Amino acid sequence: MNVLVWLAGILLLLMILIGGKKGARSFIALFLNFAVLFLTILFMTDPHVDPIVLTVIASTLISGITLFFINEVNRKTATAFLSTIITIVGLLFFILFVTEHAMIQGFGEEETEELSAFSLFIGVDFAKIGAAVVIMSTIGAITDVAISIASPMREILNHNPQINRKELFKFGISIGRDILGTNTNTLFFAFFGGYLGLLIWFKDLSYSIGDIVNSKVFSAEMITIFCAGIGVALIIPITSWITAYFLIKTKENSKKFK
Repeated sequence: MNVLVWLAGILLLLMILIGGKKGARSFIALFLNFAVLFLTILFMTDPHVDPIVLTVIASTLISGITLFFINEVNRKTATAFLSTIITIVGLLFFILFVTEHAMIQGFGEEETEELSAFSLFIGVDFAKIGAAVVIMSTIGAITDVAISIASPMREILNHNPQINRKELFKFGISIGRDILGTNTNTLFFAFFGGYLGLLIWFKDLSYSIGDIVNSKVFSAEMITIFCAGIGVALIIPITSWITAYFLIKTKENSKKFK
């Protein structure tokens, strides 16, 4: 417990020293997002609650906290928020389709021994729960890319007011291309870092490459990575178009009233 407190204190100190007020808000946002996730998990245990609807609500709250609480309400956060919600809704139905057909919901055979003492008939839709887990794993990366594109697009418009919508859109795509590779690699190595123990366990079980690839536990995590990568790729043109449209439209409207 003391180690956790010390680490949290060091993180808070560094975030304040480097990020100032925004760093302090970012630290608070971590706990607010954790509270949203915790409440979402509690509600998902209710068989009468649709996990998909709950996931959309939770994703909206997390995106709102991450964008508006940390970066305040302005044009860049508004366009990033709208882009995030559109991407999440579209990606959610795609993930639900993939989850049902890949049959990755529920638990793998490696986990049956630990779960043997518990009943699995708890009345919840594991396919929808699986889709919710995947989308929750992608929300952070999607929101990060959205604000990383919207923010410099607004700055380039401020420094070059003569830029048109098409050029501004191309600028956003150019930024997104630089972000795409690094974010995809981050998701990939985060998996191997977090599941290194699982891979060692597979080795102790003398699993072949085919056994590992076809393992439900491994497949579920790889599908999460791929879906997160798809979300990151989709958010780039969506954010670029929405941001370019609204920024240029706002600039044109402001000229009319002058």
